[in-house]
Amino acid sequence: MTEPTPDAVTEAFDDHDAFEASEEGYRVTTTVFDATVTATDAEGVGHEYTVTVRTPMLGEAVAGEAVGPAVEDGWFETFERRLEDAAGATRARVELDEHRLVEDGGQAVATLVFSYGDPTRAAEIAKTLVEYVEGTYVEGIVPGYDYRAPVTDLLGNAKTAGDNERGGTPL
Repeated sequence: MTEPTPDAVTEAFDDHDAFEASEEGYRVTTTVFDATVTATDAEGVGHEYTVTVRTPMLGEAVAGEAVGPAVEDGWFETFERRLEDAAGATRARVELDEHRLVEDGGQAVATLVFSYGDPTRAAEIAKTLVEYVEGTYVEGIVPGYDYRAPVTDLLGNAKTAGDNERGGTPL
């Protein structure tokens, strides 16, 4: 971390079960993806939070058969569009100050930035945003491919949780 985390944020995130302090900020422990949250002071609004979630690109998640560029590009564009609605998943009045999805070394890296005054509530919002990214990723899995971990684990969990007997993706 380049800037020290504000004390109120440190206290709130240390008290939350879904977060663990790390060199990058706070690691989210409730997802199979690499997800972190950082915070800085933001004048007039409390704090600005940056949620970063690293997921495998579709082609990196597939075992065996290669994913064609048209499928990969369409999947990425759809994932990016769906993430625009992430703030709606929270039970708070929050708007994203910034959101982006970029490819970086075989990973789709989602960055969601929001400002909020109450650090305890912001921790819940950040966790919800990470879960939204994870759920949106699972919804976007393209049927017909064999996947490797962690995608197989996510699909298995979604199938079990939804009591989905037909197999395939949760949709």
